[in-house]
Amino acid sequence: MFLSLTLLALLVESAFGYPDALFRRIGHPVTWIGRLITMLDRRLNTPPRDTTGNGGNDAAARPLDALCQRTKGVLALLLIVSLPTGLALAATRLAQSFLPEWVVFLLQALGASTLIAQKSLRAHVQAVLTGLRQNGLEGGRHAVAQIVGRDPDSLDESGVIRAAIESLSENFSDGVVAPVFWLAVFGLPGIVAYKAINTADSMIGHMTPRHADFGRAAALTDDCVNIPASRLTALWLVLAGLIPGTARDRPTAESAFETSRNALTTIRRDAHRHRSPNAGWPEAAMAGLLALRLAGPRHYKGKCVTDSWMGNGRAEARQQDLANALGLYRIACVIQAAFLVLLMVLFGHSWS
Repeated sequence: MFLSLTLLALLVESAFGYPDALFRRIGHPVTWIGRLITMLDRRLNTPPRDTTGNGGNDAAARPLDALCQRTKGVLALLLIVSLPTGLALAATRLAQSFLPEWVVFLLQALGASTLIAQKSLRAHVQAVLTGLRQNGLEGGRHAVAQIVGRDPDSLDESGVIRAAIESLSENFSDGVVAPVFWLAVFGLPGIVAYKAINTADSMIGHMTPRHADFGRAAALTDDCVNIPASRLTALWLVLAGLIPGTARDRPTAESAFETSRNALTTIRRDAHRHRSPNAGWPEAAMAGLLALRLAGPRHYKGKCVTDSWMGNGRAEARQQDLANALGLYRIACVIQAAFLVLLMVLFGHSWS
């Protein structure tokens, strides 16, 4: 396991994030992967040629067309994952040939830190709270539109807050815990492969006519690789809820224990009801901790997506709920880092 590398990458990302000046100059590793995905989507995801002469409505041809698109989707995913991961491996091997081991270690940590979204997630969700406080509903809608795909104009203040909390919960798993998990298990190639899969899912893993078959492999693979992180995210949040004073309505150890127990109950009851096999875990945990109802019906591009509710608390979320969610997120990030330190001590890992 690559525990010391993972901990250093977390510390670097937490302190510095990804500098805006660097992003403007060279972009970001995820945007580089995104360009590869866009190119493969354009070249491989082409509709089958109509050889029936009746507009492609031959029912017998449709299963073969779907199989063809799914096969091309598998090929695309293999390229999306193998090319960046191969480059990461090659760069590491090359650096090891010319540079001292400690320099290679630092370079790997710096590279891995760019693929963890701990600081940027906190900043984007905090911007929603700041927007609401400074500019009212329009400020909140503008900020939340940067992190969710639902229609911001359809959201009242409570809807904006719930959307931000749901995004914080789900992206804590996808953008923080999952990259950390695969970095700790497989090192730099592990986190690069994960981010390639996750980016592919976000770009082509949709149930749209264009991507329902071509993006199927990306969506299913992303579901599989996020299983460990979604459960760990729920655990970190439940443990964060045990800390007295992480929210104004949990001032004592007794109330904090009851809150975390409610979160566990909510996870057991509701997590599996979410349309995503993974998003329900952190969302149910956060719903139980905040005594809210999350998920439920939502509007995307004018269409209503029906989903099960996570939690059985209030549907009307308040600004303080979002502040509490951010507090829980910060504590959960500290718990994750502390767990890495504990594993280093137990397994006798050093900073190397």
